[in-house]
Amino acid sequence: MNNIQVCVIDDDEVFQYTIFHTLETHKSVDKIMPFTDGAEAMNYFNEHIDDLSKLPDIIFLDINMPVMDGYTFMNQYIKLIAKIPKKIKIYILSSSVDLADFEKTKKIKEVSNYIVKPIKDNQLTKILAEL
Repeated sequence: MNNIQVCVIDDDEVFQYTIFHTLETHKSVDKIMPFTDGAEAMNYFNEHIDDLSKLPDIIFLDINMPVMDGYTFMNQYIKLIAKIPKKIKIYILSSSVDLADFEKTKKIKEVSNYIVKPIKDNQLTKILAEL
């Protein structure tokens, strides 16, 4: 798939910078939407829910963020799914290696996978190729 739109929800500026530049090297990636917390991203989704061209194909979501963390974002996102006209893949990207986070994430069927930061380029390539 080409023209992939990627949404990155993470408050870590260094990670945002790194993943942004890594994604830019992938020819299949057309647009990158960065958000620093779940609330900012949720507002965007609510504003653009009917516009397929503005919705991402994939979301990379951090867990620990100020304002709205990744789990709260997922709870609100799940309520929106029925209204979203496309299937969006979601990956949790976190520096947390806490087993409780792994277990909690496993229970959220809308999440494709839990990846411990930093994401490796070959992991990213595989994820993008699967879309």
